[in-house]
Amino acid sequence: MAQSRVLVVNNGTLSLKQLRRRFEELGSDTEAVDATSVPDRVDGRYQAIVLSGTKVRAYDRDYYKPLVDLVMGADVPVLGICGGMQIIAVSAGGRLAEGPQRVGGYDVQVDQDDPLFTQVKPTVTVFHRHTLYLQDAPEGFRSIGRSEHAPVEFLRSDDGRIYGAQAHLEFRSDGMEILRGFAQLYQ
Repeated sequence: MAQSRVLVVNNGTLSLKQLRRRFEELGSDTEAVDATSVPDRVDGRYQAIVLSGTKVRAYDRDYYKPLVDLVMGADVPVLGICGGMQIIAVSAGGRLAEGPQRVGGYDVQVDQDDPLFTQVKPTVTVFHRHTLYLQDAPEGFRSIGRSEHAPVEFLRSDDGRIYGAQAHLEFRSDGMEILRGFAQLYQ
């Protein structure tokens, strides 16, 4: 079997190296491009797409239009991390709001019946570094994880192809196990 390839879209994250390394540890080859350089189509080159966090505000729809078009038109699993999830959610009509600044490990309750969470317990400790929060799952999506600070810590599209995580899963062991659950969707 050929090694799976993951397209990692760098939206300005400080942890691109760690994110790519995690997927490589899970047995996937990675290729990184920035949000303005995404291909028009996946065309069988990649088995999954991962959107990194961002320093640019996720509600800049014009800036992220090529990325959103790729994500919505692709036929492979997609995972948006932190700002990557926010980009997906805003493009689908989601609303972000300022909240408390969180940096470090925080507990999140997850829906154990979702394939993303097959490797973890119902409460996970994941790494956060942000102040923006998704208030509700937009149409076509649902919340599959929540915390005291955010009603949508994890997001899944109704068709089960697109996922989002408010947390930076490239850090902490629970985050790695959630990435392992995502990798099982495309490997």
